Amino acid sequence: MRTTTITHRKQKSILTNNSNPMKRIITLSLFALFLISCADKNAGAPANPPATLPVMDIAYASAATETEYPVAIQGKTDVEIRSQVNGTLDKIFVDEGAYVTAGQPLFKINDNPYRQQYNNATASLNAAEAAVINAQLEVEKLTPLVANKVVSDYQLKTAKANLAIAKATVAQSKAVVVTAAINLGYTTIKAPVSGYIGRLPKKQGSLISQADPESLTTLSDTKEVYAYFSLSENDFIHFKTLYKGNTISDKLKGLAPVSLVLSDNTIYPQLGKVDMVDGQFDKTTGAITLRAKFANANGLLRSGNTGRVKISIQHPNTIVIPQDATIEIQDKIYVFLLDKKNAVTRQPVVVSGKSGTDYLIKEGITIGDRIVLKGFENLPDGATIVPDNTKKSVAKI
Repeated sequence: MRTTTITHRKQKSILTNNSNPMKRIITLSLFALFLISCADKNAGAPANPPATLPVMDIAYASAATETEYPVAIQGKTDVEIRSQVNGTLDKIFVDEGAYVTAGQPLFKINDNPYRQQYNNATASLNAAEAAVINAQLEVEKLTPLVANKVVSDYQLKTAKANLAIAKATVAQSKAVVVTAAINLGYTTIKAPVSGYIGRLPKKQGSLISQADPESLTTLSDTKEVYAYFSLSENDFIHFKTLYKGNTISDKLKGLAPVSLVLSDNTIYPQLGKVDMVDGQFDKTTGAITLRAKFANANGLLRSGNTGRVKISIQHPNTIVIPQDATIEIQDKIYVFLLDKKNAVTRQPVVVSGKSGTDYLIKEGITIGDRIVLKGFENLPDGATIVPDNTKKSVAKI
């Protein structure tokens, strides 16, 4: 404001001091030129040139996505070891965590009562067999006498009936002996399969019962382990449409091997194979269970381990863009789309999955479109750019 006042004062002084008309005209002309020059200098500077930014041409590509599901790991065979007879636990032949082979003795229950039962059953069998011999002799004695009409036929029929009863008693006694032998054998508890011994809650001298709620131990065969995980109904429908085959078994054959992520986020060195789909959905959760099988020759995995199974799914002929080429605003993902005049428009897209640092696009852009790769943070809609380093969309597999 002060500068403007000084200028007007100079103008008044010049007009006052120049009383000559010619000088006045020249002075006014020079002053006009001065004003025009100042106006040219103060005029707005030319607009900034359009920014040069990298652009990608959208094209079809192939990509692989990985989906993780929580798993519960079990041995191929997990057996609860229980006693089939009552008694006192006399001996424990194994320690917790030990590896045992099929048929190896694990526990010994006091067998004295069952040995006595076996001895009694054997004695009863011997008596029954002797009764058969005696009944047979009676029949043989009466047969000629009846033929010669020395005794009545009634006595021979009675003798034959007694022989049949004696034979039935022998059969019954044999069954009792077999039962006693089985119970005696149950006093030595053996490993039904090879595997690792679990906890041993019962100690030597404990009273053992068939009705005990807690087992003697658990035996796990972990040469192979099963990882069980669940798919929602929508995921299972997508799974069925993704792979070729008329049956679930055919579709499972086309499924790529899966990897196992352990609880510490390390990857289990052996790949697994999904080999089973449950026969029905769980009514409570609305999910269906699948099973992946993993080799475990070194025994690194045990029943009860947890982790995540990672399934890789191939996506041929899909649109793939870098995540860095997008911006997220209020839970929506946008890209900056270019038109034919290189004007930018913010375009929402629908993401169907991730592949490494890339997004798989379901909706929003199509083949032939162009998007800005970076430097778009401050671009308003309608801004014009200069495309640079044009690239085709390429997926990382």
